[in-house]
Amino acid sequence: MKTRDSLIRLKRFQVDDKRRQLTQIESMIAEFNRMADELDEQIRAEQERVGITDVTHFAYPTFAKAAATRRDNLRNSAHELDEQLERAREELAEAIEELKKFEQLEERDQQRERSAQEMAEQEELDEIAGRVRAR
Repeated sequence: MKTRDSLIRLKRFQVDDKRRQLTQIESMIAEFNRMADELDEQIRAEQERVGITDVTHFAYPTFAKAAATRRDNLRNSAHELDEQLERAREELAEAIEELKKFEQLEERDQQRERSAQEMAEQEELDEIAGRVRAR
């Protein structure tokens, strides 16, 4: 039983760890998207300030070009993290399933122990009742 308790604690730790990883990836994606949105706003503001929206124009602002490159890199990174997020979700689901299996085994063992204890108590009560009747 103690080994199963240890396994259950280990599986719970693994589930918690997978949840933390999932949360971290989601946070990173949200942060990358937020930063990319801010860069979009800065690019628009720079284009409005200069009055040039054509990226191929010779006088297109260098800041806007650099910001667009950075924004694209952030969006690509967020997209790559989406794949990691999907894997992390799958790993979390697997870890939860494993934990459930061990918890169900533990539940069955506890139920058997309770049943055995109840049967022993009932036998003891039956024995006491038999002695009382014999008197």
